[in-house]
Amino acid sequence: MSLLRVASVLSLCAAAWSVQAGQLPIEVLSAVVKDQKIADAEVLLQRNGEQNVVGKTNAQGQVVLEANFADDASNLLIIKKAGYSNLVVKCPCKDMTYAVSPVMQSLDGLRVVLTWGKTPADLDSHMIFPGNNIYFEQQKGADAELDVDDTDSYGPETITLQKKHYGESYVYAVHDYTNAGNPSSRQLSNSQATVFVYMGQSLVRTYYVPVNRSGNLWTVFRMTGNGDFQDINTFSGVTVGAKDVLNEVSPLLDDKVAVAAVAVSSTAQIDAKALNVKGEAAYKAGNLEQAIAFFRQAIDLNNGFGQAYSNLGLAYQKAGNTAEAIWANRKAVALAAGSSANTVRASSYYNIARIYEDAGQFSDAQRHYELAKEQKANPVYDTAIERVKNR
Repeated sequence: MSLLRVASVLSLCAAAWSVQAGQLPIEVLSAVVKDQKIADAEVLLQRNGEQNVVGKTNAQGQVVLEANFADDASNLLIIKKAGYSNLVVKCPCKDMTYAVSPVMQSLDGLRVVLTWGKTPADLDSHMIFPGNNIYFEQQKGADAELDVDDTDSYGPETITLQKKHYGESYVYAVHDYTNAGNPSSRQLSNSQATVFVYMGQSLVRTYYVPVNRSGNLWTVFRMTGNGDFQDINTFSGVTVGAKDVLNEVSPLLDDKVAVAAVAVSSTAQIDAKALNVKGEAAYKAGNLEQAIAFFRQAIDLNNGFGQAYSNLGLAYQKAGNTAEAIWANRKAVALAAGSSANTVRASSYYNIARIYEDAGQFSDAQRHYELAKEQKANPVYDTAIERVKNR
């Protein structure tokens, strides 16, 4: 099921390509329909921020890029297709899977796509929330489903939440099923596993597996009951069957159990602030796509940068990316601090409430108008609560 292969691997497949040095063969699949090829996808390779190589997939979802430079982290692979969220991923790209996610319609939906390399053969996605452990043995749950399961390397393995339940916490983890009995294995850590998180029209978070770690369980992130997205990114060695992964991570379903903040270097903080300034300039100039890109880069460097999340929420909302705006505003609420914290929380809750009201989700709107009022009294909030109360 490999999507990106060197010639020796491709020779085993139906596609008989002659791959030369400097050529990068890529195959693009759907993240939600097993083995479905995606034709006419635009594939771009950027190096040091400059577009260098462009191609388009054929009817078999295949394209060969002429990439006469090192396949390293200075390159970004970007895949675009109408009706799908843009996929952006760091290289190295050799021998990796690429699967694109259809745009989601729900304001409260979420899709998680896992891909990895040739080894190990079988990694399992687990989405765990109260009363549910979504994985290969339990593929359906409360507004959740394992769309695609993979057992022979590369992925994708995909879980979709049609609706996140307010007040319930969710934990996503990757279990190395191949090495379930070997807690000291490093195959998961060295698998090049990547987790893509989609909301609405957009890829909102990307997680790259920590390298050179021992362990067969990667606990990736948590969504708290109020929707705050928290990076965990920890490794552990366990000796449990697939269904018992639930027991390993379920303590994290209690939001009172703290998640350690990811350390951010002073250099990364400075760079993130500079990107945020660029984003604000782009926003003022009316270039929302560029503004969103800068704010996203800022939070990729510093996921605790509250101002960048607040700015991102405004940019997403103005661009019409409402599900993404809700996510960014929830993070701004969680990160609000100092003398202005109540004001930031109130305005963020109000922004979320307006999105829900415009979508006709009046009970969700009322809840968030009331949350705004709890932070700061404002007659606008009172009027809004009365407006939606009996809708």
